[in-house]
Amino acid sequence: MITAFSILNCQYERIFSDNLDCLNKLLIEFKGLKLSNEVILIGIIYFLLYSTNKELRMTLLDTITCLLPRLAENQRRIAQFILEKPERVLSLSSQQLAETLNVSQSAVVKFSQKVGVKGYPALKLALSEIIGRQQFDEANPHTALHNRITQNDNLMVVAQKLALEKNYSITETTRHIDFKLFEKIVDAIDKSQRVQIVGIGGSGLTAKDLSYKLQKIGITTLVESDHHVQIAAALTLTPQDTQIVISFTGKRKDMLTAASIARKQGANVIAITRSRLSPLAQLADYVLESIAEENEWRSSSISSRTAQNTLTDLLFMALLQKREARAKMLVMNARVMINRLDE
Repeated sequence: MITAFSILNCQYERIFSDNLDCLNKLLIEFKGLKLSNEVILIGIIYFLLYSTNKELRMTLLDTITCLLPRLAENQRRIAQFILEKPERVLSLSSQQLAETLNVSQSAVVKFSQKVGVKGYPALKLALSEIIGRQQFDEANPHTALHNRITQNDNLMVVAQKLALEKNYSITETTRHIDFKLFEKIVDAIDKSQRVQIVGIGGSGLTAKDLSYKLQKIGITTLVESDHHVQIAAALTLTPQDTQIVISFTGKRKDMLTAASIARKQGANVIAITRSRLSPLAQLADYVLESIAEENEWRSSSISSRTAQNTLTDLLFMALLQKREARAKMLVMNARVMINRLDE
């Protein structure tokens, strides 16, 4: 283990000391699983990147995005500047940033603490880590097969990286749920005459899965992968209907078109997307944020789909609870009929 730790950059030393108890527990768990030093090292690095103090979290920008709607005016101004010009922030002191945005220096410090870092220098460090990694990925696209998974990883390492990546998506997506808003969304779906669910590619698979689940508990759904059919279906929506649009980036033109039509028809529009700042989120009545660490170089929508499924599965469970006996009866009847097909 000493050899493995020695390859870590010295800038992580303080993070080790700040999280010593958690690291000890983590090492005990890894030892019990009889993992190799290589896999243990990966786990430690992920712990550092995703530790509770968030000083080196690769999703700091996502965290800022999620907090944006709940920030005061001055803090929102700081957040938007960081999201739009993260590289420029690196060259500014806290005083210079405050003067640029016409806010107090204390507002900059308080904002840094609000997003989970100890101060403005730590925020700049986290931003530099994000920007540095993005630049490396862009300059060396051949080194990765999917996100952090490389050609040289053995199957055990690949499995551990996937598990950590997917677990992170589930944990962070759940942590950012506004449950009061979620209850309103569940109520809107429950009262709808019809629910159109729209998605393309990997998001389309999530859309179909949610459609099948809702049909099992008596909710009429419309789901199609063909864009022309999606538009035709959206044109039939009424104020008594709901449209759920699933898009990780929230930028696809076909998804925006479908949402725009549904909005004009007076239907409720629910967006499941990465950011409240996305074009899709701006069209929606309700937004559920699917948090996942995926860069431009990915082989498939793995962690983003995991995040989406976390939200859609929770919607299904909440609706199953809300509809209680009737929903359970429908599920049971469907199971009986399917079992008869095997007789």
